[in-house]
Amino acid sequence: MSKGSLTRTYEPNPLLRAVYSKFFDAIQVDEDWVRKVRENAARGTLIYIQRNLNPIDFFALDHLTKRYGLPQVRFTNDLGLGVLNPMGKGWFNALFPRADVTEADELRDALEHGGSANLFLKRPPGVLDIVAGASGGRGLKEGDELIATLIRLQQEWDRPILLIPQVFVWSKSPDTRGMRPIDLLLGPREWPSPVRTVGQFLYNYRHVALRAGEPLDLQQFLQETGEVSQDVCIRRVTYAMLRRVERERRSVVGPAEKPPDRVRLEIARSPKLQHMIADLAGERPQERAVLTGQALSMLRELQATPEATAIKAMEVALDRVFRRIYAGIEYDRKEVERIRELAKEGTLILLPSHKSHIDYLILSYVFNEENLQLPLIAAGDNLGFFPLGPLLRRGGAFFIRRSFKGDRLYSTVVDAYIRRLIKDGFPIEVFLEGGRSRNGKLLPPKLGLLNMIVEAALTVQGRPTHFIPVSIGYERVVEAKSYERELQGGDKRREDAGGLLRSTDVLRHRYGRINLEFGEGLTLDLIRTELRMPLETSLSPAQRRAVVRRLGNRVMDEINWVTAVTPGALTALSLLSHDRRGLPHEELVERCRRFLTVLREIGARVTPATATNTGSLRPDAIREAATMFVEAELIEAHVPPDPDAPGKERRRRPRPGSLNEPIYTVPDQKRITLDTSKNMILHFFVERGLIALAMRPEDSRPASRHVVRDRVQRLSRLFKFEFRFHADKTFDDIFDETLAAMLEAGEVALVSHDQLEPGPGRLDWSGQEWLANYARAFRNFLEGYRVAARGILPLVKGPLSEKDLVKKALAVGNRMFLAGEIDRKEAVSKPLMHNAYEALIDQGYLRKSGDKLELMESFRSQAAVRAIEGRIAGYLEGGFEE
Repeated sequence: MSKGSLTRTYEPNPLLRAVYSKFFDAIQVDEDWVRKVRENAARGTLIYIQRNLNPIDFFALDHLTKRYGLPQVRFTNDLGLGVLNPMGKGWFNALFPRADVTEADELRDALEHGGSANLFLKRPPGVLDIVAGASGGRGLKEGDELIATLIRLQQEWDRPILLIPQVFVWSKSPDTRGMRPIDLLLGPREWPSPVRTVGQFLYNYRHVALRAGEPLDLQQFLQETGEVSQDVCIRRVTYAMLRRVERERRSVVGPAEKPPDRVRLEIARSPKLQHMIADLAGERPQERAVLTGQALSMLRELQATPEATAIKAMEVALDRVFRRIYAGIEYDRKEVERIRELAKEGTLILLPSHKSHIDYLILSYVFNEENLQLPLIAAGDNLGFFPLGPLLRRGGAFFIRRSFKGDRLYSTVVDAYIRRLIKDGFPIEVFLEGGRSRNGKLLPPKLGLLNMIVEAALTVQGRPTHFIPVSIGYERVVEAKSYERELQGGDKRREDAGGLLRSTDVLRHRYGRINLEFGEGLTLDLIRTELRMPLETSLSPAQRRAVVRRLGNRVMDEINWVTAVTPGALTALSLLSHDRRGLPHEELVERCRRFLTVLREIGARVTPATATNTGSLRPDAIREAATMFVEAELIEAHVPPDPDAPGKERRRRPRPGSLNEPIYTVPDQKRITLDTSKNMILHFFVERGLIALAMRPEDSRPASRHVVRDRVQRLSRLFKFEFRFHADKTFDDIFDETLAAMLEAGEVALVSHDQLEPGPGRLDWSGQEWLANYARAFRNFLEGYRVAARGILPLVKGPLSEKDLVKKALAVGNRMFLAGEIDRKEAVSKPLMHNAYEALIDQGYLRKSGDKLELMESFRSQAAVRAIEGRIAGYLEGGFEE
């Protein structure tokens, strides 16, 4: 302490310093927090603001500011430690207090000597305060006089005083409503005592975090406030800071927790549900009680009941499992921070892609790691079996029946539950595709649950709802074997405990990396603006349906757009678009490099494991992906022996770059599984692929731009249910933009009289080679549709159910493959057949009659059916019908 100074920085003794380092260094400190504090310190005098007076919070903040070289704390409120108070307030001050020096004097002294200060705004209520009801369930006033001092100083100084809210998140458990016996001894979660804080830290040490809220410039605040009394000004400053602190806390711990049975009773009393019960009961009072009981039972079956202990157990288990079977989970922390900011200002609706049961765990795992509130997850009731169901429910899942069409009571119960979650501000995770995609491509959105969410969000005023598209990408899914069986026509097996036990085989394999990408946050106001609907008026039912439809499609398009390129997907694409028996490793790497160049030009995101910061392909990543596929027996690696090498050397694993690098082949029966990995990025090439198919690169003959355009348009209509096309662009715009990009890249050339032909090429491929590779990537889809077209021959004799028709078509496809009529085994795929029949219905060849499919009258002959197949086969064989 300098001469004449009342304050000094805290200097713990060596033993305490060692203890602080051991524990407080484990606190997660974001670089953004350090940067934010430094930037504000350069602007003015810094005041750290904390909500709840707690010595542990002060000691931790003091240690971290010293560790990162930030403005040092020379003053804090009296911590209530008596002779143990730090910063010159210890035993001497306790024995010989100075009556002429107040805390306000010490605060002024600290700031005038160039230091900083830490202010607690509230004091936790003691046992007597709680019993007497003095606290009203909240903290007691603590820092009003100190805020008054800061206001007076700011009025005297030109240099701004900046108040920065600081939040230590010691526990991720939400606050509780009401008091429990243990809260009388240790303080409630919201206002913990030092003992409880230490316990929370030890239990949650991996996820304790320090976060900074939005700073308040006191100089600017006073200018904007104008002439008001000091008491009013103090209240406004205090309220503003408490609100900012609470926003940071709530982004981690979420809304306050209520007992599940109390929540069910409150939902059962909601007006909409009561109206439905009354409508169903009619004039029968006893029936009303019965229906209310059924509604409560449905809510119990539906409701998520997250518990801290279950989440902690799942955290430990998932950490071990993920580390064992995956090479890592990749995501951009800046994107996570963007989501965090959206969570502070509104309710999050997370809408991820759905390719695996692992999807249910990924977002919660990452949010837990990043100290974000865990979402409540909408899951199908097929996962509610014991023991998985109870565990997932305690982890935050709520279970919805797979189908409840016609059940008015259940539909209203689900709607009331969703409304309650939205109103309380819980983040919700919903899989718009409904079920898992077996072939790697996005499924069309199911809009039923989204409609309920939108309707609920429209009723919440003053708090926006953010719809966040999320892409969850895999290099290889854990369900690959079951998907292979289902894609080839096998029935889906029901999830049960036996299947869970059999799935332990997963732990014996490696599945590459998981990638998580967040798309642009969408709001209902944004969607309404896009649809040119006034924001001030309420929506009609038709308008609401239009909003839901547009929102669902925008979400799916955004998921496609932000899906990242992984080494596994790039390797699968390169292998399956190759036309020879085997592919040497060096050629595989070069093919991946060429495709990656196009993907980067398109604007696709690329994972860090795939490419360097400069965009160059990492060859080792392709080697690792190929090794993963070899170990999964999806591809085979053949190493030709070197006849000049000694016997032992001949059998050793080849060195990278050696002449006997492996040559990869794909067994026919495994192509359909590898195709799932390819399809995860195939959507980036759809427009190029259709142009390539329309130009028939094998012929090398020029074709007029008009003819190519017409062929592409017919192909896009044929594949209407197979691929997603930009809903906000016309066909002509998409065609012109894609063709211009291919012309600029040298893949296509424009010659006289508006003729198109293969261009000069680039990257050691001619234009014809580029077009051939694009076309081969989509050949299996044309072959699959050809199989589906021949498969409708039995309909000449009469209608069939779609299930029976698909089975017959798959059998036809297998014969066509064995006979050499089609080249790609992956063309014989159940999802392909279903999509093809949707397209044939859309094009007027088939129609649905009840639950059966039948040919339209003008196509009920074998010749007509063969003509349908011929039109599709023309794109494969060059016999286009213009």
